[in-house]
Amino acid sequence: MRGKKRFSGPEEKKPNGERRPRMKKYLILLVILLFPVQAFALTGDEIMQKYLAAFYYPGNDFKAKVMMKLISAGGEVRSREMTMIRKNYGPVGGKQKYFIYFWRPSDVRNMTFMVFKHPGRNADRWLFVPALNMVRRIAAQDKYSSFVGSDFSYDNVSGRPLDEDTHTLIKEDKIGSRDCYVVKNTPKAKDADYNYRLSWIDKKTFLPIKEEYFDKRNELYKVFTDDKIKDIDGFPTVLKQTMKNVQTGHTTVVTYEKIDYNVGVSDSLFSERFMQAPPMNLIQ
Repeated sequence: MRGKKRFSGPEEKKPNGERRPRMKKYLILLVILLFPVQAFALTGDEIMQKYLAAFYYPGNDFKAKVMMKLISAGGEVRSREMTMIRKNYGPVGGKQKYFIYFWRPSDVRNMTFMVFKHPGRNADRWLFVPALNMVRRIAAQDKYSSFVGSDFSYDNVSGRPLDEDTHTLIKEDKIGSRDCYVVKNTPKAKDADYNYRLSWIDKKTFLPIKEEYFDKRNELYKVFTDDKIKDIDGFPTVLKQTMKNVQTGHTTVVTYEKIDYNVGVSDSLFSERFMQAPPMNLIQ
C-alpha cells in the first residue's frame, strides 16, 4: 500500500552506500591490529634520551686509555694519547664530571682537561697548560671550538644537553645490518657552528652509528661514525670512532683501550689541585 513502510527482514541486505562506513571502520581496526608498532613509535626526544644514556652515561663511572690520530687532508698524522675518566652524579642528563690527562706527545704531556656538567645550564670546563703553569677556564661560547686540534668539539667530548636542541624523528633507515632511527637535531641557540645534525641511532643499542652535521648554508660539514662496538661489562661500548670534516678533508680517528666501568672513581680527582699534579695511581 502507498505510504505504508516496507518491512525489512533480518536477512535483507542494506544498500551498498550504507555498508561502506562500517567497512571502513573494520579496515581501520585491521590496520591498527596488524601494525601496532607504528602506533606506539618512539618520539625524537625519547630516542635521544636513550642515546644520551647509552653513549654518555653508561655505568656509574668509566675509565679508558684513549688514542687519537689527527690526519690532514694530505695524509700527515699527528697522535695524542690520554686517559679519560668520567663519573655520574645522578640520573641520565644530570650532573657529571670528566677528567682527561694527556700522556703524549711531549708538547702536551701533563696537560689536563676537566668538565663539570650541570642540568639546566652550561657546563664548566677548564684546561691546565703545563707550559704556562696555569689553569684556564674555557668560555661557554667556546664549546664548539676544536678539542686539542681535532675535528671533535668540546661539546662532542662530554656530550650536549638534550634541551639545547629540538629532536624530530624523520625516518627509519638501515646501515649495514643495523636498523636505525634517523633523528634531526636542531640547536635552539643561534650561536651553534652548525645548522642541524642528523643522527642514525641503532634501534638495539641506541648508540649513534652515524651523524651528519650541516653548516649554516645547509651544506654537509662533518661526518661522525662509530666504527667498532663491543659489549664490555654488559654495556655496548664504542671502541673506535671517526669525525671527518668533509669541507677541509681533515679527519680524527679515536680508539679506546683498557676500558673499565664502575671502578669507584674518587671524587677528589676532580679538583684544580689535581689538574696540576694528578695522582698517578688514579690515572694510569
